[in-house]
Amino acid sequence: MTELRFEKWEGTGNDFVLVETEAELPTETIRALCDRHRGIGADGILFVSGAVTGKPRMIVRNADGSRPEMCGNGLRCVAAFLARKSDAGALELTIATDAGDKRCAVRAIRGDGYEVAVDMGHARLGPPLEVAIDGTAHRFTTVDVGNPHAITFAPHEDADLDRIGPVVATTPPGGTNVELCRMRSSPSGGSIEVAVWERGVGRTLACGTGACAVAAAACEEGRMPFGQPIEVLLPGGPLEITVDASRALRMKGPARRVFGGEVTIA
Repeated sequence: MTELRFEKWEGTGNDFVLVETEAELPTETIRALCDRHRGIGADGILFVSGAVTGKPRMIVRNADGSRPEMCGNGLRCVAAFLARKSDAGALELTIATDAGDKRCAVRAIRGDGYEVAVDMGHARLGPPLEVAIDGTAHRFTTVDVGNPHAITFAPHEDADLDRIGPVVATTPPGGTNVELCRMRSSPSGGSIEVAVWERGVGRTLACGTGACAVAAAACEEGRMPFGQPIEVLLPGGPLEITVDASRALRMKGPARRVFGGEVTIA
């Protein structure tokens, strides 16, 4: 038996067990730790290495044990964790991920809370995806932002996510994340409300890469302007996404340490 030190972090409600280690854990251990009834409870595990050498790296494992290419909310949490570890009120750093190096700027805002801005790379528009569910064809815009997303602005009810999400998520080879979106108007120019079905997790309160993909799709379809901050409203809170004319993405949002502790693993 081994005592594993961990920290629990969340970004707009997307929650993670963060472990600083050079070695990943077995899949069955990951699933046990993420179990919300018999474990710590989380959407995934963030493995952080290289902090001592100044070359930090993040590896993400979903609650089911699968390994996604990227996690925007997780990346903000890792950047904030490293800022807290260095006792820095503000910090700029680059973190290696399976989707490439990501530049982050961290600013402490209150207590264990941080605001993190991340250069998320470029959005790449893919071919349309059509999925037949219960005799109805559902059409999605596909966007790759380091990991895949299927996005629709078609009218929907909140409960539709639990019916549509699991089917669409497992349709393409390797799977995809799924976002059902609504445009919201306001005196300040409007925002996008998003419900997320995350590949390997299910319904989640937020998805940082999903917010980036949604903003990119909205700009491509003329629903939002390029080069201006876009408010993406997720169940766990808002994120600010900017998509420039080259499809480069910048995400800004919160990250918060919830607690730390030790857990016994086999």
